[in-house]
Amino acid sequence: MLKLCAVVLLLSGVALAAHDYDGYKIYDINARNAFEKQLLLRLSANEEYDFFDLPRSLDAPSRVMVKPADQEGFEHLLEKYNVDFAVVSEDFGVALRQEHEENQNQRLMNLRSAGRSISFTAFHRHAEINAYLDELAAAYPSRVSVQVAGKSYENRDIKTITISNGDGKTGKNVIFLDAGIHAREWIAHAGALYVIHQLVENFAANSELLKNFDWVILPVVNPDGYEYTHTDTRMWRKTRKPISSACYGTDANRNFDFHWGEVGASSYSCSDTFKGESAFSEPETQLVRDLLLSLTGRGKFYLTLHSYGNYLLYPWGWTSALPSSWRDNDEVAQAGADAIKSATGTKYTVGSSTNVLYAAAGGSDDYAFGVANFPVSITMELPAGGTGFNPSTNQIQSFVEETWVGIKAMAQKVVEKY
Repeated sequence: MLKLCAVVLLLSGVALAAHDYDGYKIYDINARNAFEKQLLLRLSANEEYDFFDLPRSLDAPSRVMVKPADQEGFEHLLEKYNVDFAVVSEDFGVALRQEHEENQNQRLMNLRSAGRSISFTAFHRHAEINAYLDELAAAYPSRVSVQVAGKSYENRDIKTITISNGDGKTGKNVIFLDAGIHAREWIAHAGALYVIHQLVENFAANSELLKNFDWVILPVVNPDGYEYTHTDTRMWRKTRKPISSACYGTDANRNFDFHWGEVGASSYSCSDTFKGESAFSEPETQLVRDLLLSLTGRGKFYLTLHSYGNYLLYPWGWTSALPSSWRDNDEVAQAGADAIKSATGTKYTVGSSTNVLYAAAGGSDDYAFGVANFPVSITMELPAGGTGFNPSTNQIQSFVEETWVGIKAMAQKVVEKY
């Protein structure tokens, strides 16, 4: 009953985000040649345009959100250069209101079912996710432990869950998975929760993944930003520590101290890709750094979940050059892509971050590989839903199941190799 009352209060206190995105349009742009791709790359540097996806390949469209005041000029520019585009959402605000209503209804239904704190029919709040971790630790004490790894800037508990097979052996190799470094990528958090569910609550089917490896999972790297996407600005990406009176937050995935700030990150503090006032300026990135370094030697596979784009990316992000051991990463990533293609038909693109997308320094994957010495370090960009970052609640289950197919195949490859 206490849980019921608490969550009802949480649900009743949540209004639609204050930033409603009314009149915002979302465009798909089909660049047909290198010149048009370069034009889009230049446009992406304009802070007024929010590029959701900017692939290097000519085979895939770029997607961008534009506010009402800038739409006429944006369309005129594309028409001037004869760039092909289509409007995929005439009013993003309408889609977000529908998403909000569906998610609230599904969370309430989950509450009434009196089961776990989370389900895979709704996107859950940070407190519900932490409650789920604690429930698992209480229900499976021989195989699960939960730690408060640190605090966010706004003093929220950032929890990790460590999952073993319960044999009591220490010093095993480790797979470390995190999600939610970018606040608006809700399906990434759900994907991490489904991995936890499979390893803990479906242990019998997945016990081989835990025979010689422990898993450490951090499902919400950036809880302040994540909560802000629920209460105020759905497309918020960054952390929430103030930089100035006008600008808040840092792109946590540009804040790691490995070639920090060299390329693909902004020095403008209001930018969505702001690199931070210094490397590791954010308590959230400091926490991930400390976890990675604490696992040096034991850590064999770092996997960070993002959305969107159907990509399996490995180092480097700061240069188009490949590390000497790139084939080890490629083999693992290809195993994931092949498993997903075989199971569902969904195609994942595999390659180094810079060669598949564009260079962006200061990422957690480069740091895990280049500094913490994880031999395999992969960023998994989950599929788009809705207009990109906003899958409907009825897409969650299929998305996370498909994601697990790829993650399990990659983990099996790592277990074989190490």
